[in-house]
Amino acid sequence: MTEVKKSYPVRGMHCASCVRVIEKSLKRTPGVMDAVVNLATEKATVTYDPDTCREEQIVSAVSNVGYKVVTEHNAVSEDQEEIEKAKELKKLRNKVAVSLFLGGFIFWGSFPGLINTAPELLKNFWVQLLLATPVQFWAGWDFYRATIPALKHRTANMDTLVALGTTVAYLYSAFVTFFPNIVMNLGLEAMPYFDVATIVIGLILLGRYFEARAKGQTSEAIKKLIGMQAKTARVISDGSPRFTVEAEKEVDIPIEQVVIGDVIRVRPGEKIPVDGILLEGNSSVDESMITGESIPVDKAKGDTVVGATINKSGTFTYKAAKVGQDTMLAQIIKLVQEAQGSKAPIQRVADLISSYFVPIVIMLAFATFGVWYVFGPSPALLFALLNTVAVLIIACPCAMGLATPTAIMVGTGLGAEKGILIKDAQSLEIAHKVNTVVFDKTGTLTKGKPEVTDIIPTLQVKGSQPARSILQLAASIEKGSEHSLAEAFVRKAEEEKIVTESVSKFKAIAGHGVEGIVNKKIIYFGNKRLMEREKISLNSYIEQIEKLENEGKTVMMLGTDGELAGLIAVADTIKESARDGVEALQRKGIEVIMITGDNPRTAKAIASKLGIKRVLAEVLPDQKEAEIRKIQAEGKKVAMVGDGINDAPALVAADVGIAMGTGTDVAIEAADITLINKDLRSVASAIELSKKTMRTIKLNLFWAFGYNVLLIPVAMGVLFPFFGILLSPIFASVAMASSSISVVSNSLLLKRYKI
Repeated sequence: MTEVKKSYPVRGMHCASCVRVIEKSLKRTPGVMDAVVNLATEKATVTYDPDTCREEQIVSAVSNVGYKVVTEHNAVSEDQEEIEKAKELKKLRNKVAVSLFLGGFIFWGSFPGLINTAPELLKNFWVQLLLATPVQFWAGWDFYRATIPALKHRTANMDTLVALGTTVAYLYSAFVTFFPNIVMNLGLEAMPYFDVATIVIGLILLGRYFEARAKGQTSEAIKKLIGMQAKTARVISDGSPRFTVEAEKEVDIPIEQVVIGDVIRVRPGEKIPVDGILLEGNSSVDESMITGESIPVDKAKGDTVVGATINKSGTFTYKAAKVGQDTMLAQIIKLVQEAQGSKAPIQRVADLISSYFVPIVIMLAFATFGVWYVFGPSPALLFALLNTVAVLIIACPCAMGLATPTAIMVGTGLGAEKGILIKDAQSLEIAHKVNTVVFDKTGTLTKGKPEVTDIIPTLQVKGSQPARSILQLAASIEKGSEHSLAEAFVRKAEEEKIVTESVSKFKAIAGHGVEGIVNKKIIYFGNKRLMEREKISLNSYIEQIEKLENEGKTVMMLGTDGELAGLIAVADTIKESARDGVEALQRKGIEVIMITGDNPRTAKAIASKLGIKRVLAEVLPDQKEAEIRKIQAEGKKVAMVGDGINDAPALVAADVGIAMGTGTDVAIEAADITLINKDLRSVASAIELSKKTMRTIKLNLFWAFGYNVLLIPVAMGVLFPFFGILLSPIFASVAMASSSISVVSNSLLLKRYKI
């Protein structure tokens, strides 16, 4: 069975109950395995089997319950989408203006206290009906458009509540206008409530207008990233039919037309169009938009350059290596979009409550009507109607639906701006619980590029410079090795301009070292185990070896003719941000552990320099996962920080896997969080960002639930017997709109957090 996962923009959602209705409809569709709908991003992410489910069925499942799906067939460009959103916002603003303008006149001509100052024309019920009708059926049409199909499928949402409430007020008022005598015969005052219907619609639409504007700000990070892309590339023509100019000429082409292998020229101050490898020239490049690091990075031949970064000085040419959706920026945008569209576990609880909420509110509204009609004071019918409308209007679960996703959007966007890519909402939620961070040593705490630090000849070897001779033998035999340290010896020999010798009968001995014949002599180069195997004594040099290892160096031994010829010490230098990163975590009370394949003495030497007290040494790559699980068995929430390749099993096993971004490979599948800025201080920043985001979510949910728990009983009239207080439907609509705006605004406060 094949599986496809796609995201579709959905138009017309307004609350958490909308989310639940669409998810239920999608999950009932044959072939759909999972569906996650996000109110803040207005997207549905559907996992389905394309053999049994067609895209048309997904579109139908959503449209059947009153919403619209945007597919590739009816999709528009990013710019066009922005234009359409601006049009929708303008249309909404016009509806708000007309509703409140006409509603204001009706209010003036009907509200006690103001009615005495109003002109006679506005007091006329037929004039009020004339003013209220366009508001009810033009401005309020969106409520009906979503309610009618929802009712057909026996579901209800926020639009259902508003449509029911305002329609009841409008129809009652119209009845009073047409049949005032019947109303008076029932013992009621012949007074319409058109002001309630019109102003409630106006205020709810006003709330939606402010909410839409605020929600637009939560996705600013994505807009910024998309806006960073270069529009064109200056490509050097190879004379192929793709170009209209002869070979070696430069031509500006749209970035979409760049293909892998194109040679591109970049001048000072220009954006680098796509990812690639520098061919000619030197420069410094501002990579802050990718890494968050403001200091430009020097680039020379062979270095990688990243699309959308800015060339600060120097002209250079480079070969395009990744284009389109494969570029680093495209991957970052994709990761951030997926994270913002995902659903945190805490949000599922809010959505579940919201799914039962609307039906319960409708039942409470009926109960309110019944109790007030039977037990209420005269005019009982009027009190029953107004309180029922107030309950329907105030109980909208908009705030519940926005509480989590808006905070997730701001949190993940803020992280992306600073080089911290968070894979999904679940990772962001779990990170705040982490109390133990395990760092891989090589390539994470250290630069992963060992350097030769000491060469100690122990036997007079050929030549007047024993140290150079030892290095020559080591580099010669390691030239054919794939060992991680081999590059250090070869590089050192090249720096010293030492010519290596040819090697015969080369053999790599797993876990020990290498052997081979150089100048008719058999040479062994490796660790203590290799020397012991070949019965080469180290007794005279044990103290010297231990001293080097205590300094955090790895010591390799060179043996020939059954004797030790020399020692070469290698050290992997610690990253500049490592100590600050470890200290930042320890200040937060988080335990820091180092895991490495090094021997205990070398490992402890590195750890002591960083202030790390707990070290797991001589751990092979395939044993790291088991070590993570042992720490978890101690009852700890563990974050594993590694390079995202060798450490993949451990990253998956950890509660939160944090990968260091290397080169342009940012989409490391195993990791929950990727640090493309390669700054270890960002580990603490990511955990703190999670804590602040979760604090915001909890405050949002407290406000959203608290608002409904407190105000629904007030709308039902529980305060009336004690204090004579009733909640007007107009004030109910103000409160409802305020709750949604306050939740989004609270999420936007996260932007002030400095990482």
